[in-house]
Amino acid sequence: MKIVEDIIGKEVVNTDAKLIGKVADIEFDEDTKELISLILKKGGISETLNISKSEDVIPYDMISKIGDKILLKDSFDLFDF
Repeated sequence: MKIVEDIIGKEVVNTDAKLIGKVADIEFDEDTKELISLILKKGGISETLNISKSEDVIPYDMISKIGDKILLKDSFDLFDF
């Protein structure tokens, strides 16, 4: 799937431009074909050596934009006041 190939490997950054990790995989609903979440691997030497087991799951609702990098929403944007 072209979209999956375009997303996997992208860097994910927060609103402070701090690198959170890289997309290792995605979860999507097979019936609706909607993206559910991104699965990130943390960076660093352990990822390079493929010994890191830590993952972060980022729900689709937390994504602000997908471009060259994936930008997460500010935590204040997640709540309706």
